[in-house]
Amino acid sequence: MNPHHAKVSVVVIGYDDAAHVADAVRSALAQGPAVGEVIAVDDRSTDGSAELLDGLAAAEPRLRVIHRPANSGGCGSPRNDGIDAATGRYLMFLDSDDVLPPGAVDALLAAAEAHRVQVASGLCVRRELPSGREVPWERALYARPALISRPSRRLRLAHDTLCVNKLYRTDFLREHGIRFPEGRYPYEDFVFTARVLAAAPRIALVPETVYVWHVRRDADRLSISLDRAGIANWRARTEANRAAYEILLGAGEKELARAVHAKFLDHELRMYTRELELRTPEYRSDWWDLTRVYLSTFEAADFALNPAAPGRLVARVILARPAPCDLPRLKELAARPARLLPPYARDGDGTPVWSPDLPDVTLEHFLGRPAHLLPAAVDAELRPRARGTRLRLRLHELYGRMAEAGPASVDVEFVHREQRRVGLSGTAALVADRYGDSWSAETAVELSALGAGTWDLRLVVRFRDGTSREVSAHALGGPGLLRRRVVPDAHHGVLLVQPYRTHAGALGLRTASGWRGMTEVVSRRLRRLLH
Repeated sequence: MNPHHAKVSVVVIGYDDAAHVADAVRSALAQGPAVGEVIAVDDRSTDGSAELLDGLAAAEPRLRVIHRPANSGGCGSPRNDGIDAATGRYLMFLDSDDVLPPGAVDALLAAAEAHRVQVASGLCVRRELPSGREVPWERALYARPALISRPSRRLRLAHDTLCVNKLYRTDFLREHGIRFPEGRYPYEDFVFTARVLAAAPRIALVPETVYVWHVRRDADRLSISLDRAGIANWRARTEANRAAYEILLGAGEKELARAVHAKFLDHELRMYTRELELRTPEYRSDWWDLTRVYLSTFEAADFALNPAAPGRLVARVILARPAPCDLPRLKELAARPARLLPPYARDGDGTPVWSPDLPDVTLEHFLGRPAHLLPAAVDAELRPRARGTRLRLRLHELYGRMAEAGPASVDVEFVHREQRRVGLSGTAALVADRYGDSWSAETAVELSALGAGTWDLRLVVRFRDGTSREVSAHALGGPGLLRRRVVPDAHHGVLLVQPYRTHAGALGLRTASGWRGMTEVVSRRLRRLLH
């Protein structure tokens, strides 16, 4: 190995993850000669991970293992150990249950060396397991190569809080004393990333995928980002956001600090709001109180920018009420794309408002917003029948804005949840209802064309003024409509079909084809009931 090429230290951290840590380490070693060392920091595992790593190190001279004397309870302390131990000119972080894709280090190192930057950053994808479905993280930020002279010139950098999809100059981290919070500190990378941005590094962005974040929702021990059922998770998230804001504000980076608040409103607040109805009354009450306290620290300017955005409207409703209210409607507003369900109230002056009892939460911004950016609401009802399945849709008026744009038709797609392929598509005309407060469409759904799987319904409303709006469908119906049905089918013999309501209130569809598929579905349901 040419020592001049061995410039990167990869720090792999893990705790009780013997099932995956070897794959993580091997993915780092497989990056080639640019990786001079892999530093595996074991956080006092009890499942044999430490011995496994020692065995790998005995056969691989580039692998060093650090054994912590006591478990830290978090990710920050072992990463700090890696920063202290690193001998490479550059440094990367890797979690034990994730992997670096081939070429990741070379792509980042080439950008860092070519532009002489302190940080190089690339695309991370979230890979759902076991399906393998991949969702890019902050795709728009990494759409094309870019050189950022200072972070304040690209505020979206504050939204990418991950520390693992980046290559850092080791001396840059040490010179500025940039470290992770020690001990148990959930969302420690929020704080670390804020400290990096506060030091105003030059940053190179590359469009290549440089990190694969494995999402295992059925794991015995959920990751911090997935384990959201307890109120402690939300408290930790707000505290980490608050710390990131204060770090950037203290460094004189007011706009970047404001971008932290924007991320909270547009991402975290919407994500947790969608899940509120799943929680206990005690959780909802505590969550509402914590959120009101945190939002009360925001400035008026944080809400003034794009005031019609769904996250800002959700925040205004929460601040206006001392106790949880309108949860079903807030959940739909927090969906992606957002849906604002009726009723559409006005105050005594005719100004659009959230509801008659919250007249201070005005919606007047909708009156000047382009129709294709409004939170249009479409109700959907799927009726599987032996003689033919029909999908019925209803688009609601929204303070006259829908009629102004002129709804003409709606494109319909059923997209496979894991494979992301379109199984069925079509277009239906939208017809104004008698009273002019909604438009309806109906279309046949050939279920036999779908086959087995879980399907998301995607809709695009097309207006006569030439614009269009992607919308998601609010699922209508109670248990009578949203239940399993056996439908005869010429291709598969029978289909087991279940329309269902997602966590965000949208209409989805599950299908199983043939008698074998039906048997597997019934067997899985019985196993869940028995456990």
